[in-house]
Amino acid sequence: MKSAAWSHNNSNTVTAVLSKTVSDFPDNIFLDFLGEKITYAEFDRLSTSLAHGFSNRGVIKGDRVGSILDTAIESVLVWVAINKIGAIHVPVNTAYKGEFLRHQFANTNCRVIVAESDYSRRFVDIEAGLPDCELMLINGEERPEFARMKAESLANAYSNCHEELEDKNTPKDLCMLIFTGGTTGPSKACMISHSYACNLASQILEREGRNEKDVNWTPLPLFHMNATAGSILSCMMVGASVALFPRFSVSKFWHDVERSGATVVNLLGSMLNFVANAEENEASKRYYGKLKAIRGSPFSPELQKVWKKRFGVKYAGSNGYGITEAARVTSLPDGEYAPPGSSGRANEDFDVRIFDENDNELPPETAGEVVVRPKKPGVMFDGYWNLPSETLKIMNNMWLHTGDIGKFDKDGFFYFVDRKKDYLRRRGENISSFEMETTLKSHPCVEEVAVHAVLADESEDEVKVTATLKEGAKITEEELCRWCVDRMPYFAVPRFIEFRTKLPKNPVGRTLKYQLREEGCTPDTWDRELTNFELSKR
Repeated sequence: MKSAAWSHNNSNTVTAVLSKTVSDFPDNIFLDFLGEKITYAEFDRLSTSLAHGFSNRGVIKGDRVGSILDTAIESVLVWVAINKIGAIHVPVNTAYKGEFLRHQFANTNCRVIVAESDYSRRFVDIEAGLPDCELMLINGEERPEFARMKAESLANAYSNCHEELEDKNTPKDLCMLIFTGGTTGPSKACMISHSYACNLASQILEREGRNEKDVNWTPLPLFHMNATAGSILSCMMVGASVALFPRFSVSKFWHDVERSGATVVNLLGSMLNFVANAEENEASKRYYGKLKAIRGSPFSPELQKVWKKRFGVKYAGSNGYGITEAARVTSLPDGEYAPPGSSGRANEDFDVRIFDENDNELPPETAGEVVVRPKKPGVMFDGYWNLPSETLKIMNNMWLHTGDIGKFDKDGFFYFVDRKKDYLRRRGENISSFEMETTLKSHPCVEEVAVHAVLADESEDEVKVTATLKEGAKITEEELCRWCVDRMPYFAVPRFIEFRTKLPKNPVGRTLKYQLREEGCTPDTWDRELTNFELSKR
């Protein structure tokens, strides 16, 4: 059942959703960050103040405003303030640095960037590669010296004007650009309309239920659709609360869940296993049976049993499949039976089929590429920003080709099988092998390199670098890994490195990554986790 607080009769925009909820539930707590709380009315007032500040600095409808911010109330205020003036939010992974960072802001032509003070230092070396950026608003005291860009405190950007702005957003307008992992090239920015974001949020409400008394606890970053639409926007639609946690921690998990009074928790990947297998503590004992639902994937039947039995959770898992380009194309309402391992059935918003390599539809129980076509407008991405040719590639024959392998059974239940695309996934993050290889090739000792996956114990990919060195080059695997730390996000820093005299190639000279993946680790593979190597997440 749809929530009484939300219906499709409302305009499907982020700003319209907030306006309605402020009218219906002004005094409800919207955001809770480690005990710092803000009501819907207070949030509306502050985001309006910041919107005026952006406007006073020349930001207009359609402009792209980038951000590299830690999870906090401030980062949500920035997002909504940008949308209030009809501009487009471009949230970027806080782990990015160097070329990874420059590419995303340059590709989206951001005029203004909002950054945490310690992240702002990363822009000093890449400023020349950001010709469109004029201003950096810094959240914190420290302000680096830029050659060209102006720098200003974010706190100073809040205007004394709280007059409500005219809402000029329409459902088809873009509210954000979300980057997806690069495969055959650099990462691409998915154009996310207000309609798409709102539709995804309302899908979650319909299938998982939520009301104004719920508290959704999440440590997931706000540069992912899972957190922005799945938690924040869906809660906003019904006046519920979102408890934000800065970074996932097993030891602190139950303590903050209990403190916040959470009824729903969103986790991802290995987080689910880590909590399920952690030692019992007093907080988890006290909170037994109080958590209504744990959401996330992958969620094996065995893991579901652990969460239900050990923690008294009623619903465990999400029973859904989607990608950033088309989220939640399969799902299932809570309480409905789903065979073990399945991800529900195709949603009514999408036509979902399984094709072979020649775009011929395959019968049930036969694995092939998952392809998707919308049944109505505004329910999936609008293409890749500034990359029409890449959009045409993925939209082959008017079907969105996901690059994933899956199948339907005879009863219409969907099963994810494998990834067709050459990307990696680690700790819930997509990693572009292309960007990693471009970075590694810039090392003076590296001749050729292949970045590929190695199956991990927690059912996630681990990153391996297999490389050849230039003649006469002298470098150890550990030295190369330490070099990576300053140039890659922490989650992309390889666990495994192996130097070889040559890489396996096909007759036209392309590296056979599938062969390297199948070989996995060899006796000559260096393993970071078997050393004293320390990896910071900042």
